[in-house]
Formats: sequence, structure tokens, C-alpha cells
Amino acid sequence: MLKSGTSIGANIREAQNAENKLDFIHKLGIAQKECDESLYRVELLKETGYLTDLEFISIVKDGQELLKILRTIIIRTKINMKNIQNKSNN
Repeated sequence: MLKSGTSIGANIREAQNAENKLDFIHKLGIAQKECDESLYRVELLKETGYLTDLEFISIVKDGQELLKILRTIIIRTKINMKNIQNKSNN
């Protein structure tokens, strides 16, 4: 949990210092995967009794929100890249 959870922030930090937009998208994609992995591990913690229902709901809610944010940034960046490419082709 510590590894996948902290990897999210580390990859977001790397994305902020990306060499280009493709690198930015790649790093955020890794952060997205690590976030999903962390949510899986939270599910395991709940199923094995390490988390209460209230703790589980709170953590999952935050994790799902983070996933949505990461996905939105990735999608919007791809759209912006495509728009820029289309403008340069015209």
C-alpha cells in the first residue's frame, strides 16, 4: 500500500517536470494505474478486516475522485494536443 500510494504522488511530480506533453501523459498514466492499484489494496484491507466500513468509504471516495481528476487531465491534454496539431496542419 505504501509503495503504490506514494508512487501516485511521485509520478504526478515527475509529470510536472515532463520533457514534453507525451511524457506528461505517460507519467500521469502511471499515476492513474498506481491509484487504481492502491484502491485494489484498500479493498483487500477492507475484506480482511483492517479497515472499518467508514474508513473504507472515505478512502475509496478520495481515491476514486483522484482517478477522475487524473483521467480528466489526461483526456484534456490529448484533446489539446490534437487541436494544436489540427491547427498546424491547416
